[in-house]
Amino acid sequence: MEVAHIEKLLLVILLFAQNAISNEMKKFSMLMPNVHPNRDELYLCTPVKVLPDKSFYIVGFEPNATMNTVHHMILFGCTTPGAKREFWDCGEMATGVNSHLPRAQPCAEGSHVLYAWARDADSLELPDDVGFQIGIGTQVQYLVLQVHYAHKFPDTFVDRSGINLIYTQKPRSKLAGVVLLATGGTIPPHGITHMESNCVINEHKTIYPFAYRTHTHSLGKVVSGYQVKRDKFGYDEWVLLGKRDPMTPQMFYPTFSKAPIKYGDVLAGRCTMESHRDRDTFVGPTNNDEMCNFYLMYYVDGDTPLNMKYCTTAGPPFHYWANTKYHFKNIPDIDASNLNTID
Repeated sequence: MEVAHIEKLLLVILLFAQNAISNEMKKFSMLMPNVHPNRDELYLCTPVKVLPDKSFYIVGFEPNATMNTVHHMILFGCTTPGAKREFWDCGEMATGVNSHLPRAQPCAEGSHVLYAWARDADSLELPDDVGFQIGIGTQVQYLVLQVHYAHKFPDTFVDRSGINLIYTQKPRSKLAGVVLLATGGTIPPHGITHMESNCVINEHKTIYPFAYRTHTHSLGKVVSGYQVKRDKFGYDEWVLLGKRDPMTPQMFYPTFSKAPIKYGDVLAGRCTMESHRDRDTFVGPTNNDEMCNFYLMYYVDGDTPLNMKYCTTAGPPFHYWANTKYHFKNIPDIDASNLNTID
């Protein structure tokens, strides 16, 4: 299908494939277009072009999928999609895989994570007057849905999994954003490994956290995220933002703290991994690999979201909280890896 036809089709979809929920709110179903996963561990992406002369505010997400079919889904906002096709192979870290589809990243430019889902997670409704702004005046000119299919489908089966987006054109005074804390690294066999990330807020903005989500594959035991407040005397206050067993539904949960996070504060994440395998496990996209992700959803009041969308570190054995340039004090080593310490 030619690119020009795809562009036209996507505009028509967004104009007419919407259901009114109220006079203000509408629903748009962003679904896979009857795809047939023909191999295990397949990542597929499908795009929608946002109307170029309008601004929209996404205020809720309703997953339309089950973990029996889909391993996980991520909704990206992009300035330019990875491909201008109905769908494509977007297994970002997979190499040497035979496929009849072209391969590309979810986004070619301006990648933002807006939402992620796994393990039969429930819907998410944003707080009052909070929304993800997309369209005119923003970097989000396309929405791209990425779906990870862990297993190939029987010959005659197709899939329309996806996400229902609740949106409005009424401006929100509080704009939402997401920061993804993640690591690379290696998990040795027969032991416990900490995978740790940290980044300083170096923009003169104040963000207000309200939801978090954890994600690992099968080795994750605990994922925790913190705001580290630093003072000139070298004291670090570790404020717990969220902590969870990543084997529970991987939805966005309310943050433990809603205190503002400011310039100079540090965001820090840890995944506690336990391996009984006889081999090293590396960070990668399949169930034989691992991931360490802590998503922090926040809003800004009367400002624009952070330019920082991703916070990544090399992970073990190269990067740990204890050996960073920040010289952290008062590291909550037990609390960060112990679910029993949750009040």
